[in-house]
Amino acid sequence: MARSLSPIMLGKQLEGIWHTAIVAYGDEFFFGGEGISSCSPGGTMLGPPDTVVELGETEVSEEIFMDYLSSLGESTYRGDRYRLFEHNCNTFTNEVAQFLTGRSIPTYITDLPSEVLSTPFGQILRPILDSIHIAPPGGNVINGGRNI
Repeated sequence: MARSLSPIMLGKQLEGIWHTAIVAYGDEFFFGGEGISSCSPGGTMLGPPDTVVELGETEVSEEIFMDYLSSLGESTYRGDRYRLFEHNCNTFTNEVAQFLTGRSIPTYITDLPSEVLSTPFGQILRPILDSIHIAPPGGNVINGGRNI
């Protein structure tokens, strides 16, 4: 849908509006309005991904990784800190990918918010989109033991 509507609405072609997550240790981890969540790979209501980008392998143990996620869930990636354009699932996935592998997710994903906001229609939509609470269902919230 983004591919067909973006030229009309934004005046530029977008290939998609990307939701990202990271798969590690048999689970998919993502960030939304509920904080950091996990599920089986492809287990959110969004279903299986359209594209998988292999980022490599990690030497970080599962225990260290889960401690890291708990720490992020208590601070930087609490649900109340979600912002569609500045602090979203892609921001989370990029940060976690760098922690696990030293590699970033593709820039066509991380640059998408600024690309949308650089258009007049993006600026008009911003207040509306900023007010939307996005929390893909289908996951277990990881927030360091606190309910948010």
